[in-house]
Amino acid sequence: MAKYPKIPEATIRRLSNYLKCLENLENKNEKVASSASLASICNVNAAQVRKDFAYFGEFGIRGMGYNVKELKNNIKEILGINREWRIAVVGIGNMGSALLVYKDFLKQNYRIVAAFDIDPVKVIGNISERMGRPVEILHIDRLKEVVAARKIEIGIITTPPQEAQKVADLLVNANIKGILNFSPAPVRAPDNIKVRNLFFTSALDNLVYYLTN
Repeated sequence: MAKYPKIPEATIRRLSNYLKCLENLENKNEKVASSASLASICNVNAAQVRKDFAYFGEFGIRGMGYNVKELKNNIKEILGINREWRIAVVGIGNMGSALLVYKDFLKQNYRIVAAFDIDPVKVIGNISERMGRPVEILHIDRLKEVVAARKIEIGIITTPPQEAQKVADLLVNANIKGILNFSPAPVRAPDNIKVRNLFFTSALDNLVYYLTN
């Protein structure tokens, strides 16, 4: 759907933010939003909003703005979240357990269908009863089998840092398509596997830099 072969990552991040803003507008029964009003809600400028959308085509009507519902659906299609993505979480410590009960995943078509750990105490069969959709916690030895059977495409790593690369290798061997790594240690994968390493301390370093300067 993109008009250009290379889209800046910052634009993709802003698209996700625009989507959340549009969903809030839709919940308030707003039908139309201008680039200026959307920019104000999303804390950017109107020119940036128009530039971001221009990478993907023409949206809205000049002088009238954007149809909130249509633009929301267009962004979902651009981001690829107009269909279900099946996810596995590996490492059921504090963060892994928190992800299993994170309700907003379902709003964006992300569905955790399995969880894995090596600790026999944690491999208890299910979790997330509070959400009414228990997620099985299975031993890591069953990873490849379950990924294939449940058509899992994304693996989320929430293990201690010393285990992160081993888990990434297991996910690659299980033919996963993408890895989101929350472990403090970066992981590597072949070029055909998309990897995102997310470090909370890096985000804090960035914030503190601006506070200091």
